[in-house]
Order: sequence, then C-alpha cells, then structure tokens
Amino acid sequence: MKSAAHQLHQTTSVTRALAPSSSPKPLQPTMAAPSPTTTHHRLLLPASTHRRAAALAPSTVRLPIRARTAHGARICAAAAPAASTASPPSSAAVAVEGKPTVLVAEKLGAAGLALLREFANVDCSYGLSPEELRAKISLCDALIVRSGTKVGRDVFEASGGRLRVVGRAGVGIDNVDLAAATEHGCLVVNAPTANTVAAAEHGIALLCGMARNIAQADASLKAGKWARNKYVGVSLVGKTLAILGFGKVGSEVARRAKGLGMHVIAHDPYASADRARAIGVELVSMEEAMTTADFISLHMPLTPATNKMLNDEAFAKMKKGVRIINVARGGVIDEDALVRALDAGIVAQAALDVFTKEPPAADSKLVLHENVTVTPHLGASTVEAQEGVAIEIAEAVTGALKGELAASAVNAPMVPAEVLSELAPFVVLAEKLGRLAVQLVAGGGGIKSVKVTYASARAPDDLDTRLLRAMITKGVIEPISDAFVNLVNADFTAKQRGIRISEERILMDGSPETPLDYIQVQIAHVESKFPSAISESGEITVEGKVKDGVPHLTKVGAFEVDVSMEGSLILCRQVDQPGMIGAVGSVLGEENVNVSFMSVGRIAPRKRAVMAIGVDEEPSKSTLTKIGKIPAIEEFVFLKL
Repeated sequence: MKSAAHQLHQTTSVTRALAPSSSPKPLQPTMAAPSPTTTHHRLLLPASTHRRAAALAPSTVRLPIRARTAHGARICAAAAPAASTASPPSSAAVAVEGKPTVLVAEKLGAAGLALLREFANVDCSYGLSPEELRAKISLCDALIVRSGTKVGRDVFEASGGRLRVVGRAGVGIDNVDLAAATEHGCLVVNAPTANTVAAAEHGIALLCGMARNIAQADASLKAGKWARNKYVGVSLVGKTLAILGFGKVGSEVARRAKGLGMHVIAHDPYASADRARAIGVELVSMEEAMTTADFISLHMPLTPATNKMLNDEAFAKMKKGVRIINVARGGVIDEDALVRALDAGIVAQAALDVFTKEPPAADSKLVLHENVTVTPHLGASTVEAQEGVAIEIAEAVTGALKGELAASAVNAPMVPAEVLSELAPFVVLAEKLGRLAVQLVAGGGGIKSVKVTYASARAPDDLDTRLLRAMITKGVIEPISDAFVNLVNADFTAKQRGIRISEERILMDGSPETPLDYIQVQIAHVESKFPSAISESGEITVEGKVKDGVPHLTKVGAFEVDVSMEGSLILCRQVDQPGMIGAVGSVLGEENVNVSFMSVGRIAPRKRAVMAIGVDEEPSKSTLTKIGKIPAIEEFVFLKL
C-alpha cells in the first residue's frame, strides 16, 4: 500500500486539435512534482453525446473498418461498400464497381458535386418523396441533404446497414435523427463554417437598411408615393452596437461595423478579451450591453439558456429607441414581447432574418409591423456561400467514406460496451461538474483555463480519461454555445474558443477495481456568482463522486457537501445556526417546490456553512427572493443540472 506522501500527480495540457493519425492515440501525461494533500468525494449518470460540433477546419482521426454484430453497428468508417442484393429503383443508384454511392437528395453546388465524383458514384435525385428515399437508400453509402429532407429512423432502418454517412449541407441538423444514426452506425457531418461571411454581410445589410428605412421607402415609392419626410433615417457613425454572441459571425459583424464608424461592444462568456481588443471591441456584461446600446445584433445559438432571452424584462432594460437585428435563431426573441416593445416605442425598429416558426404565419403581427424589416432566412444565401457549403460537405463526406472522421462530425463515435459500462456514471458526473462550474462564473471576461483532477487507484496506463475530458468540455461549453461536443471534437472545440483544458491525475491508495475516487473541476481567473465557490487558491472549484452508481456533488469551494446531482440545485451560504434548514425548506414548501436532497457543509460549528439543496422543480424568482431575505443567508445561487 502506498502512503499519501507517495501520491503521484501527472499533468497533461490539452490545448490542441486532434491531428490526423492512423489511430486515436492515448494521452501521454508528463510527470510533475507532487502537490499538497487533496480531499476526496463523489459522482453521477450518462448523457447523450449525439451533438453537433462547431469547427473551423477539418481535423481528422482514422477509424477502423466497421464491424457489425447481431446487436447493431459500431460507428467507424468503412472500406469499400458491401454489395447489395436488392433490386435498384433506378440505375443511377447502382454503385460503380470499386466506388461508393452518394445520393444527393437536394441541390448542391457544382464544385461540391465535382469533388464527390472524383471519389464516388453520385446520384442526384432531387425532390424525392419519403417512400422514394427509403426505396433508394439501401443502395447508397452516403446521403447529402439540406433542410428540406427529413432523415428519420425509417430511413436508417430502410438502409439495411449500408448507409454510413449523412451529410447536412449547412449548420442545423434538426431534420436528422441523430440517435437513430448512431444506433445504426452512421456518421453525421455538417458544414458549419462556409456561410460565416455571408451571414455577417446579411446582418450588416439589415442594419443599414433598417437605419435608413430602405425597405419601407422602396415599397412606398413603388406604390406611387413620394414620402421623403416620412422615411428620415438615423446615422450609424458614433452609435453603439452591442453584439450578443461574439463567435465567428459576431466577430465578422463587429469588423464591418467598426468600418462604418460605430462603437462596438459585445457580450459572450467565452470570448477572448485579447481577441476582442484586437478587433477594437470591448467585452461587457449582458446588463451593460442591453442598457447602453443603440443597436443590438444577435448572434448567439438557441439553447435552453438563450430561449426567449429577449423578453419583456429584457426590453424594459433597454435604451428607449433601440434597434434590434437578428440573423441568428428566431427563438432567442420572444416575438410577442418584441411586438409590445415596438408598440410602446421602447424598440424603434427591428430587422429580422429568422423566426420562431418558419415560415411565419401570413398574419403575423411582427412580420406586418410597419417598423419591422424582414427577410426569409437569407443569411447564408449567396452564390459564394452556397458553393463553399457544397465544397465543405463534399470534403467531409468523402473523408468519412475514406475512413476519416472530421471535426464537423455531429454524432459521437460508439464506445466499446465494456468501457462505457464501467465509465457510464463517471461520464455523467464529468459533464454535470462542467455544467455546474460554468454556471457559477460571473462577468463577461471569458473562460480561459479549466483544470480537471482525477483521483484514482489505477495506474495512468489503465485509465484513459479522454472521454471524461470530452464530457467536462461538453459541460463547460455547450450551455451557452451552439457547439455540440463529443469525444472526437472536444479538444478542437476547446482550442477554437481559447479554453485551455489541463488534467492532473492523483494516484490514490485503494482498490483499482473502481475507475475513479473523485473528479474535481476548477476554473481559474474568473469571478463567481457564488463567491463561496472560490477555493483558497482562487479558482471556482467543484468536486464530485459516484455513490451507489449515482453522481454526487461533494465539494463547493472549501465547503464539503453531499448532494445527488439530479434535477436542479440551490446553494446557500449562511451563518451556521439552528433553524436554517427548516427556514429554507418552509419557503420551498409554501411554493410547492419539492426538495429531493439537502446537505450542509461547514468550516466549524457556529461559523459559516454552505447548504446544498436538490429540488425537482425550478423555483420562481419570488421564491428565490424570499430565500435571499431569510436572516443569516449571506448569498445564494440557483443552478440547473
């Protein structure tokens, strides 16, 4: 048995994209000096990794030839396609000997088709009915679609296992059943980068057109009117533009707006302050962005956190006469609230390319409003962008058919059953710790450094942490990003966002039968919404263990807790005195909020303590306000797990 003094610390810095190789390489950690004593704790359950990757350039790993079993397929790329014995519905669907067959079900640019034809037999069959698609698919190795073709479970079942790649020529993958694709061993790839400039240009076009009433003046003149005085616009020079979501498109909009003489500010929790300064953009809080902007341009993804983010409450905070541009996702705006804000004069004008429901209703009050300029989701609709998308998806599909997995892979590769079974609760723990830690971050400075510590009795070679690291990355990045993170693209996605993920392994005494004793996640150089989550060394720190197969949160900052990581969580820092559990429980009970777990960790009796409360329902704002008003409650935060 080893003593605590012989605990071994290994640190690996993970800041690179996955490089092309013939096979995925295991992590090779370097030795580091021992660190001070650590505390141990508990863990969780699994979550789906069928998510989209946001990638700037293809980064690939070689996959083995797919092996089928009686229980289904394992995701991997394949060799030459197996011959089909089915009767082809059309001669175009028959593969040329030695070449795979790619079915292009919606219009694709000529450059993309040319790339495909260099490698595969290409069948361009547009406008197929669902029945015709199912009839053809069993003779195809790959399928390329846009948004108009639904690729559901029935399509994968009809393929009989031959379909190996589905390519979505564009970003969104709502029309592809990712779970069914993964179950049938089919890789899904998309084209997330080619339309960046087109979307940014359209945002600027809407900005300028709205400011000068171009659309309204055009319609008026064509109706025989000469209303010069009615359509007096506003200048852009010297005005403040707030960009919400400073990713690829947002930063391109910023560059162009600076050229128009605008003062540009931005809010994005993951944006690099250095990158923003290089463009001449100031990163600010959401509150400051909304209260000071003359124009607000939206470029964030649609996630549970951003759904209807611009609502009545948000509009009430804005400067009177603000103007809104949205070329991102329709759902980030509460459209009824926007109509009310327009009618009240809070919002002077809006220019929208996207809507909650597309196409919107013909009698939509928002679309018909005289102060709203609308376009039918044209952000990516340029000749150049469409050709770029065609080339990007053709490269991704042909690469996958050759046995390479691109960083634009949308669904995760299958993990061997025995590994997944052993790591399943720790995989969920890892994601939830990442998700919890990022929700504790305050301010708009951006996350730059995440440290993960694994405590285990296993030797380094017996514990592959790549999947766990990927799930922590997923938990940190996905809540407020449009990136879908999996084992293949996690490192690339983190690097793309300027986040350094470092790992440390602590060799513990004990039985190596259990993969891990605890996982700890730390985020450095940030402020916290819950200051008690800051450890003595200055990082937001959360730690967890798996207990009886269920993930548990066991440490927040310097405070020991023990609460199951299910549902949602309320953390309260309080003076350690009698009656606190009852006081908080009574408030929740009065509001019909069910408590699932409660744990109190303290430094010493009658000093400071942290109460962790698991709840089944999300408390209302008034309920949380009541908790904050309880005497001896010094700070609190509500977190969704």
